[in-house]
Amino acid sequence: MELFLSERMRLILQSIIDNYILTAEPVGSRTISKESGLHLSAATIRNIMSDLEDVGLIFQPYTSAGRVPTEKGFRFYIDYILNIHDLSDTEQRAIRSRYLNSQPEALDLFRETSRILSSSSHYLGVVWAPRMSSVVLQHIEFVRLKRHVVLAILVTTTGLVHNRIIEVEETFSQSELDRLSDYMKGLLTGLTLQQVRERLLEQMKAEKGVYDRLFEQAFKLGEKAFFSLDDTDVFIEGRTNIIGEPEFGNLSRMAELFRAFEEKATMVKLLDKCIDPKGVQIAIGSESQVQEIEACSLVTSTYSYKGEVLGALGVIGPRRMNYSKVIPLVDYTARVLTEILEAP
Repeated sequence: MELFLSERMRLILQSIIDNYILTAEPVGSRTISKESGLHLSAATIRNIMSDLEDVGLIFQPYTSAGRVPTEKGFRFYIDYILNIHDLSDTEQRAIRSRYLNSQPEALDLFRETSRILSSSSHYLGVVWAPRMSSVVLQHIEFVRLKRHVVLAILVTTTGLVHNRIIEVEETFSQSELDRLSDYMKGLLTGLTLQQVRERLLEQMKAEKGVYDRLFEQAFKLGEKAFFSLDDTDVFIEGRTNIIGEPEFGNLSRMAELFRAFEEKATMVKLLDKCIDPKGVQIAIGSESQVQEIEACSLVTSTYSYKGEVLGALGVIGPRRMNYSKVIPLVDYTARVLTEILEAP
């Protein structure tokens, strides 16, 4: 339910947040009096600031200081005050040109996307690659590297290529591996990785004791190739961008934050929070429900392939990040990445 604020209260809250985003310093009544254009006395502004504090939208970090927005204040600002504009034509062209110069392979696209988000926002750019369990298999190939070592090449419909080196008990010729590849392609192409795993288990159970050597070796290779894949990859760029932010000046806090970014389990937990529902999502501080990054805010969006959500991308920065810039950046980048993945 929307909290009712008078027009004066909204304008002063906006002035406090806009100034705080720029300076990271508490905002006083004199600053607002000069910049808000309301032509109100400092005393009147202080009274309104007191009302805003009473409803939990701002707080005073110490006696005689100005005011700082709370998470609730930022949430009200984003939901009811902030005007979001599309990126300019120049900004859109700059993003598309970055993609034109990148490699077409999916993993390179995701890596480049994280760089685009980081350099454009001056915060952290993050891309969660598609969950391997949900992507659809298009091609399977086994390549002999040396005795007892085989390379499994898995290609998805989105162009994602996953190579896995498998140690095997037997020594295969390349012609035998080609036959195994053809057999597996006929059995598994067009299924998601999760469905592949289920199909393999079903076939192994149903045909146990019946299938010939080819069948047996195909499933042994398939089991090693498909059952030990990581579920998702996370690409992060711009860690140094937040070092200069005042909120992270404390070395222990910075170290804790960087550890969180390196923990794959933490980043996957974030993915679970932002991948549903579709579209742009904003989590301010504790709204992410991930304790390790409560000092940050996230702006994320999903990207898709033929209407199905594949993964998510976004920007992580301080709670006072420039939302008016970051929100359209994340939204546009997600739409461009979707277009590229869906291009024939």
